[in-house]
Order: sequence, then C-alpha cells, then structure tokens
Amino acid sequence: MNKTQVREFVISRVFNATRERLWKALTEDEETAQWFGPKGATTLSSKNDFRTGGMRLWAMKAADGLVMWGKWKYKEITPPSKLVFVNSFSDAQGGTTRHPLAASWPLELLTTMTLEEGGPGQTKFTVHWLPINPTEEEGKAFMAGFDSMKGGWGGTFERLEEFLSK
Repeated sequence: MNKTQVREFVISRVFNATRERLWKALTEDEETAQWFGPKGATTLSSKNDFRTGGMRLWAMKAADGLVMWGKWKYKEITPPSKLVFVNSFSDAQGGTTRHPLAASWPLELLTTMTLEEGGPGQTKFTVHWLPINPTEEEGKAFMAGFDSMKGGWGGTFERLEEFLSK
C-alpha cells in the first residue's frame, strides 16, 4: 500500500491558552507527564533530548495496568508553532517495537503537531498522523483505527484542558 492510498489522520481542538503556554505544556517533560496520554494513563518515566535529531523516550501505564514504552524522534522544531517527529512504540532502551496490542499497526508514524493562534488567548492545536512506508496490512489497520484514535486524542485533549485550567 503506498502513501497515497493511506489517509492521514487529523484531529484539532481550540484551547483557551496562548501558543507559548501550549508549547511549554507540549515540550517540557514536567508538564507533558501531567496530561499526555489517554484518560487514566500515567507517565512512569520520561527522558527528553529536545533538539532536532534528539529523542523523547517515555513509559506510560494505562488504566488497565499495561505498561507501554514510546519514543519521538524529532525531525523539526519550530517554537512555538510546529513540532514534527517520528512516533513509535519502543522498548525501555529506545528500540522500535510493534504496538503491544495490535501487531499490524504501523511501526512508525510521521507526526506533525501545529499550534495556530485563534481568538484572543486561544490556540488551535492540530495533530497529523501518517504511517511511514506502511505495508498494505499496516495501512488498513491504521485507517481502521481512526475512531479509536479520535477517542484517544479526545481523552488526551480533555486531560490537557484540565491541566491548563489549573
């Protein structure tokens, strides 16, 4: 399956916060650990080499107790408006692994996060996900997961709203 056959997943939400405030919440480990992930998830460990070519490696415990590792390999950092990275599941050492619950999930996703100024004191946060070189099976699994991704990101955005309101 080639890239043109796989639709990009895109989700957005407008937050009552400046781009600078959202950028800090998105890029500083102490802040990201408090809101990133689906409802009920907690960050257990996080190391962030925040630079182009650097990597963020973290462990997250889901509400059901499952521990998952993930990594972001930074490709582009444009404060406070754009963050581009390769997103994947990993082991504790940062080696790329398959999704622990979905063997046909793409190994890597190109992730682009943008922060656009909205009305006064508001920012539109948009996430774009696109599999990198997916097999046909991976592309189908990705597109079949859109509803699940909407739910997961919806919960993550709710956690971010709660965090920003503190």
